[in-house]
Amino acid sequence: MNRIITIVVLLLSAIVAAAYLPYSHPGAVRGNEGSVLLPQISGYKIFVGDPVALTPGNGFHLYELATSLFTDHAEKQRLIKVPAGSRITAANDGLPQYPDGAILVKTFYYFNDKRNVSAGKRLIETRVLIKNNGQWLAGTYVWNATQTDAILVAGGSKTSVNWIDEKGNRKAISYRIPSAKDCATCHNANNAIIPIGMKVRNLNIEVDRNNRSINQLQHLQNAGIMDPVNPDQFSKLPAWQNRTYSISERVRAYLDVNCAHCHSDAGSCARSAVRFAWEIPVENTRITARKNRIISLMSTGRMPRIGTTMVDEEALTLIKKYLQSQ
Repeated sequence: MNRIITIVVLLLSAIVAAAYLPYSHPGAVRGNEGSVLLPQISGYKIFVGDPVALTPGNGFHLYELATSLFTDHAEKQRLIKVPAGSRITAANDGLPQYPDGAILVKTFYYFNDKRNVSAGKRLIETRVLIKNNGQWLAGTYVWNATQTDAILVAGGSKTSVNWIDEKGNRKAISYRIPSAKDCATCHNANNAIIPIGMKVRNLNIEVDRNNRSINQLQHLQNAGIMDPVNPDQFSKLPAWQNRTYSISERVRAYLDVNCAHCHSDAGSCARSAVRFAWEIPVENTRITARKNRIISLMSTGRMPRIGTTMVDEEALTLIKKYLQSQ
């Protein structure tokens, strides 16, 4: 019986491997519409020098978000690269238009001790989105133990992560690295992969570049990767942890970034009656009508159902306060 099981496993492995034959680059993985995902993150030349330093390579530009997705308190570095001579176009507050060849990169990591970032960090995974022939291709790369390179993976996995938080508390989790199916579930609009967080209103913030403060949309224009726009013509998504905003604005911003992509007419939770998008008036979202259900699901960690293994307690406290006042 064990011999039969072994043979079956080998046959299945061969079938899976056939879908990942070398394609136009040594060891590359066949994508869709002729695009490719390289087998190792080093192939993209995203970083220069020691990868742990996260120093962007030539043509890769750092970007930040006003409010970001919660992923078990992981730190994140976000980068974008567009082909020479191409630019992204901001037409409205939502996702900009990206040229073919655009690459979005997000690296997840943990500081060993958040009280002393010089004590080092551990890279966990790097996710890439590559636009080719009008379609986005997603890839997840898991960093090796020596932190020298990351390998493309299709299946999900878990890895133990330990760190000390900013209050000196020792933390330990079983971090969940998403499968290709998981990525496609959230990055989904009418069964096509799309970016999530890089909406214009979420980019329209002040950032520090070259030792000075500058609007990020203006900085991307100065870098030559965004068509000219006036940042004032776009709205700004609140930073959900910024107490200068109202509790309503902070909660709506958090729910927009963490929930709205699935709870949309084109998303994986299209059948749900609840909508969380920032631009939808609250009376049309059914957030208040379903507040008890929302609190229950988030309190037990069942929502968001992908990308987290723990409850975002700080956000949950704020959401409860807001919903229970409605």
